[in-house]
Amino acid sequence: MTKTAIEWTDMTWNPVTGCTKISRGCDNCYAERFSERFRGVPNHPFENGFDLTLRPDRIETPLGWKKTRMIFVNSMSDLFHKEVPLEFIDRVFDTMEAADWHIFQVLTKRSTLMRNYLQKRYENRTGPKHIWCGTSVEDRQAASRIEHIRQSPAGTKFLSIEPLIGPVGDVDFSGIDWVIVGGESGPRAREMKPEWVRHLRDQCEEQGVAFFFKQWGGFRPKSGGRELDGREWNGMPSSNQIAI
Repeated sequence: MTKTAIEWTDMTWNPVTGCTKISRGCDNCYAERFSERFRGVPNHPFENGFDLTLRPDRIETPLGWKKTRMIFVNSMSDLFHKEVPLEFIDRVFDTMEAADWHIFQVLTKRSTLMRNYLQKRYENRTGPKHIWCGTSVEDRQAASRIEHIRQSPAGTKFLSIEPLIGPVGDVDFSGIDWVIVGGESGPRAREMKPEWVRHLRDQCEEQGVAFFFKQWGGFRPKSGGRELDGREWNGMPSSNQIAI
């Protein structure tokens, strides 16, 4: 595990690294940009750059952390990439279920695969509250992923609307516990308009959903700060949704 500057989590845990692009939100992937810097460096963790890599030696790492942590799973990959074997995903979920003093945040763009997996694993029941399952949504075109998460039996459901590169429009947030919104960062960062953010925030407030504004983005993640309309927005799922 690695400490992280990501505002909405404490640690990252990467039993898988590397990925492939599937939508506009992937165009300027920070994880790819970082990983490819080390391609070909002997014995470096990213010697193979951003090629999909299973790391079974890391699967049980969270079991050794006795202090409660909020853990972002696969910040450098997507657990539901089609080339990750179901048996490997099972092992990751076995660890997360056993380490129930932590909160695990599992984020995917492959929302149908996550939904189908969760429906099979938690057939006729709801998944553990401490395993938060979410999907990324970058614009209106990607908004169909929201329904996939809603259809899943995840105990806690969230959306990462980041990088927000276009308006999402009107959204039914029923069944969603948490919404993160943020702008893109990096040398090719695309603009995020304030009205897109405000429309999402206002809908979250109207529908009683926790809203977290991560960043405006820019060349660096902190370039534009985190304030929206004169304040920070740090909403999190309420404590009665967290089984720790």
